[in-house]
Amino acid sequence: MRLISGVWHLRGWFRLIVVVATLSAGDLHRWNPPMSVNGQKPNIILIMADDVGWNDVGWHNRDIATPNLNALVESGVELRSSYVTSLCSPSRAALLTGIYPFKLGLQHGVLKATKPHGLPLNVTLLPERLRRLGYATHMIGKWHLGFCNWAYTPTYRGFDTFFGFYTGQQDYFRHTTDGGYDFRYNKKVFRPKTKRYSTTTFGKHAADVIYNHKRPGPLFIYLALQAAHAPLQVPQKFEDLHRNITNQRRRKFAGMVAAADEAVGEIMTALRKSNMHKNTLIVFLSDNGATPLGAGNNWPLRGGKSTLWEGGTRVPSFIWGKMLKDDSRGRLVSYSNCSSWRKTRSGARH
Repeated sequence: MRLISGVWHLRGWFRLIVVVATLSAGDLHRWNPPMSVNGQKPNIILIMADDVGWNDVGWHNRDIATPNLNALVESGVELRSSYVTSLCSPSRAALLTGIYPFKLGLQHGVLKATKPHGLPLNVTLLPERLRRLGYATHMIGKWHLGFCNWAYTPTYRGFDTFFGFYTGQQDYFRHTTDGGYDFRYNKKVFRPKTKRYSTTTFGKHAADVIYNHKRPGPLFIYLALQAAHAPLQVPQKFEDLHRNITNQRRRKFAGMVAAADEAVGEIMTALRKSNMHKNTLIVFLSDNGATPLGAGNNWPLRGGKSTLWEGGTRVPSFIWGKMLKDDSRGRLVSYSNCSSWRKTRSGARH
């Protein structure tokens, strides 16, 4: 494992992904580190956890059972200074646009279910850019960027498919929120035949997308996990992995993170069985820090979600990919240089 100590910001993710996807086969072959196998554009899986704090992952806290994520960190590149905004919707907006939330009018808080607006329609999102570059684009999980009009929803914003929910939180089993039901497959209301924990459902669906992907075109999956946002709900088997934690609320929260880890394990299994793991880049981060009153933990960082202290804005994060050579890891550029890459390679406007 290599560490990157330079500051990394949400806008940097947008630029990195656009740069990687924009490079031609020849550029990919010459670039160090080479982000391809046999000159093909890499598949990209962008995973955003929800309300998972600095001390809520196994590579920072041995009490948390995240063996799949730990393995990716150990063989990847951990970003020790990865910063987001302190709330959900602003972070998701910045991630998908590469634009600061205050320039989008989304800096004041999260988008409530009854709000008649969303992520502005006059900006181009990451999946739209990737689709123009030949990527199949899929979103799974939590949207939380507006749904007052179909134009604001994922399948109108660059995603070929959407499987998840529009609002900010819901029951993990019943998929209910604010007195209504919120679960969609593309535009249609989706009602699973069997009752299943949403984190497990999202992981299995991501695996199915991988199994069903039609190559040679590259694949982009944006997996916005519900875990570990409130309410504190988790199947007993995940809670039982943390019997050493005496506080029941904390034990449940740890189980929710473990369920997210299992979902990542499903994805890795699918990549290997589909022979796609050697040409896939995985990015992992949380949307904001944890809520201590909600059983999350940001130790040793001060503060938490909705605060501007590091506990609310500095999150666990890493990059993984077989194409990241051992002698190249740790040489990824900082946020400012990544912005320059985007200007040079894609000529995109800020």
